[in-house]
Amino acid sequence: MAEQFSYTVVDRNGLSEVADMNVASHHKLDKLKTLYRSEINARLARRIQGVYLAKMGRTCPEIMRITGAARRTVQQWLAKYNRGGLDELLDKPRPGQPTKLPRDCEEEFRRRIENGPTEADGISALNGPAIQRILEREFARTYSLRGVYDLLHRLGYSDSDQ
Repeated sequence: MAEQFSYTVVDRNGLSEVADMNVASHHKLDKLKTLYRSEINARLARRIQGVYLAKMGRTCPEIMRITGAARRTVQQWLAKYNRGGLDELLDKPRPGQPTKLPRDCEEEFRRRIENGPTEADGISALNGPAIQRILEREFARTYSLRGVYDLLHRLGYSDSDQ
């Protein structure tokens, strides 16, 4: 069952209307407060705080001011929370281009890099262009030099490791 609160919406012309804000009873007020204060993910903490403030009876404009979110964003947070609780407030995976080097090949690639250059590489130290050639020759993957550095960064390597 959702608790219902009223808040005032002021449009561009200065006209106001009272709108209802519903907050589901998934969590008690003190639990929401604890959750938003202890959450390490700042985006999720802000969303939980918005729900907490709405459950306290704060108006949408007050929640907007406190959280820095737009009115529509606050409404979306509440709709998601009402639909499925905190799980609905989590970020969903976003589709994107898959990695060129399959995830199941990453450990083999790491070992290859960690073992350093081979005689076949013809160099004494690995660098971006050498790793680019290894990826193409041994893993059948073509990367731009920028892509090589992005891959290394994603795998936890940094400039200070060299």
